[in-house]
Amino acid sequence: MSETAAPAPTHPTLEADIAAALGPRSIVLVGMMGAGKSTIGRRMAARLHLPFTDADTEIETAAGMSIPDIFETHGEPYFRDGEARVIARILDGGPIVLATGGGAFMREETRHRIRNKAVSIWLKADTDVIMRRVRRRADRPLLQTADPEATVNRLLSEREPVYQNADLTIASRDVPHDRIVEECLEALHAHLCGARPAVAPTDDGLNATP
Repeated sequence: MSETAAPAPTHPTLEADIAAALGPRSIVLVGMMGAGKSTIGRRMAARLHLPFTDADTEIETAAGMSIPDIFETHGEPYFRDGEARVIARILDGGPIVLATGGGAFMREETRHRIRNKAVSIWLKADTDVIMRRVRRRADRPLLQTADPEATVNRLLSEREPVYQNADLTIASRDVPHDRIVEECLEALHAHLCGARPAVAPTDDGLNATP
């Protein structure tokens, strides 16, 4: 179910420019588990006065069961098929801010649909950041292994070359969430409007790439 967060006081010109340039398109956040897609997405949606949707929540609602239960009962291929259908339906109803699961962008048809209907942002997090965050939760099916850190490293090596196809890349790291949100919005503005180019801090982040 989509949700609309209370808007935060910000830069109306920046946000209005982004909304106008987006038109009917959505903003889709991609990246690994623990990258902060849902947290950043909710705050971006509030800034842009757009609904926010978490794809994983929508999948659980559609299936009537939790994602760990879907994996256990039906397996990952079944989950991925349902994930692709749910994301397609969500994007047909845009514009919204959508947080996707870590594996969603790996599917070619989903990447194609996102490219046609949205602007994508890869929240890039390194292994240390991911592990610090995912240790707080025990509901990550892909990390139910003997060596979760090795699993994260393997997933990063498989997925990062695909995540690089996103329109924008922003470093997810341990700084205040609003700082990441601001970098995302600046990068979106530069990408969509060709003005106010965004550069993430050089000391602890990556350059935002239009």
